[in-house]
Amino acid sequence: MAALLGSTFPGEVGLRLLLSPFGSNIVTRTACCTVGIGLPVFSTFKAIEEKNRVEQERWLLYWAAYGSFSLVEVFSDKILYWFPFYYHMKFAFLVWLQLPSGNGSKHLYVRHLRPFLLKHQARIDQLLRFTSTETMKIIMAHQGEIQFVKAVLERCATTTKLIVKEFTHPLQSQGRNTTESSDGPTSPTRLQIREADPDADN
Repeated sequence: MAALLGSTFPGEVGLRLLLSPFGSNIVTRTACCTVGIGLPVFSTFKAIEEKNRVEQERWLLYWAAYGSFSLVEVFSDKILYWFPFYYHMKFAFLVWLQLPSGNGSKHLYVRHLRPFLLKHQARIDQLLRFTSTETMKIIMAHQGEIQFVKAVLERCATTTKLIVKEFTHPLQSQGRNTTESSDGPTSPTRLQIREADPDADN
């Protein structure tokens, strides 16, 4: 009995924190991020690795529904944020999208997303082609600046790597410097000894 209570206690506390009307937005937003992104990413990974076509289609539909919801949320989040229980409702919506019994993502795709995209597919394709063309024009027009920024970033990355290496392996750097100094031009060579003392070989 004690073991059973010990195993259910953390889950019960977490559920109460999540569903509490006075719960912090940090708790509910973390739960939304975990349920909405973290778990689906891992489930998608498993579906791909196991080559499960049914699961792949299921999670593909989920990402289409979730992406559409995220686009809407970008423009409405600043307003909806002030509504009470907004993140609680978002959490419930994300769970509904994923549950196999509710099949929410497929319902949302078939009923709303697919008809909208079919209706506006030509315009969206035209907009994407225009955006791609204009982006390539900007890149070609500013090729010099882009190469300069790339070179600066590469140099900064190299410098940062050297600094980090000096901090993480100071003994190796000191050992290398000591070796270089002992083998360098400061150590006398046989020719220098011979010139200083001609009878040294005798």
